[in-house]
Amino acid sequence: MTSLQVGDRVPDFTLPSATGENVSLKDFLGKKAVVVYFYPKDDTPGCTAESCAFRDSYDVFKEAGAEIIGISSDSVESHQQFANKYQLPFILLSDREGKVRKLFDVPSTLFILPGRVTYVIDKDGIVRHIFNSMLDFKAHVEEALKTIQSIN
Repeated sequence: MTSLQVGDRVPDFTLPSATGENVSLKDFLGKKAVVVYFYPKDDTPGCTAESCAFRDSYDVFKEAGAEIIGISSDSVESHQQFANKYQLPFILLSDREGKVRKLFDVPSTLFILPGRVTYVIDKDGIVRHIFNSMLDFKAHVEEALKTIQSIN
């Protein structure tokens, strides 16, 4: 399997959300662009900084016609607590078995830590930008927003 590249059609997936309901990527395609960000773990310093940066820019993403989806291997219950604690207004999905992470071919860091990668997908389901940085948390938001604004 080759890794997902800019210009590729994004694979569909369905995962449980923090509310327990299943969410599919196809529910958004054809209607709006989607920012899918994979992060290592709920309520850790870097992941909290990244998620709160997405939260703080959420209205700008919505105005630009985009939805944000965060994905980690944490449980639905962990996502509920994380979203409530930091008032995260966007969707968090639980990829307990890492199937979607593998589908997107998100690399691990040092072969241990789940990677931190953001994908910007246009409303037609085409990957328009990929940003991979384990430590530059806020750049994920900046890169995604710049891409969303350029495609709309």
